[in-house]
Amino acid sequence: MSGAVNPIAGEGFARGAGVYATSRPGYPAAVTEWLGDRLGIAAGSIVAEVGAGTGKFTALLADCGADVIAIDPVPAMLAELQRALPDVRTVVASADRLPLADASVDAVICATAFHWFANAEVLAEFRRVLRPGGALGLIWNVRDTGVPWVAALSELTNHYQGDAPRETEAAWRACFPAPGFGTLHETRLRYEHRGSPEDVIVGRTLSTSFIAALPDAARAEVVARVRDLIARTPELAGRNDIVFPYVTTAYDCRRLD
Repeated sequence: MSGAVNPIAGEGFARGAGVYATSRPGYPAAVTEWLGDRLGIAAGSIVAEVGAGTGKFTALLADCGADVIAIDPVPAMLAELQRALPDVRTVVASADRLPLADASVDAVICATAFHWFANAEVLAEFRRVLRPGGALGLIWNVRDTGVPWVAALSELTNHYQGDAPRETEAAWRACFPAPGFGTLHETRLRYEHRGSPEDVIVGRTLSTSFIAALPDAARAEVVARVRDLIARTPELAGRNDIVFPYVTTAYDCRRLD
């Protein structure tokens, strides 16, 4: 998403936009408190959500009364967002070339996205569009691999990752401390994604960029292996409603004068 869109993100998210919209987890209700207490977002705040995707996080920002500008380089993802949130402004653009004026927004937020474009150039662009004292928020839902079946699922899908960046890797953290920004503060929350195994496990797997980008035969093999895992796991097999546990990790810092 920085300059040229990462090919895995571009192809995978374009192909998987529909399943992303229906099967990706949302975020815990307590995120609303984080938005207000840590980022100062309230009714009337102007917020640029970079890497907005299908609007999973955008809805929370809109519920706060913020004026949201949803930015993403993949038109298919923003089309899903527009269907769900027709009143939100959307812009097709990359993170390092935001079509926003200097010091024009109160906050920049990246929800399950920053790892795709984490570098000094992008952070300088965020600082440019933020007002002095404005907030940068980064948030991810991270699988709770302390649960054995979640660890097994992650091991299965990670086999196909290749060089696709992930939040769980240290590369994005190497960007901090960042020039022009204060100290990065971490908040951790628990989240449970409830639904059928087909939706919250199989669908979630298919929404992963590097899985969605696979050839049809390879993608079908992944689905078969995931369904086999479900069938072999007592707490999942034969159930219509299960819980996929996550740890939501949220980070914030302020643009310095």
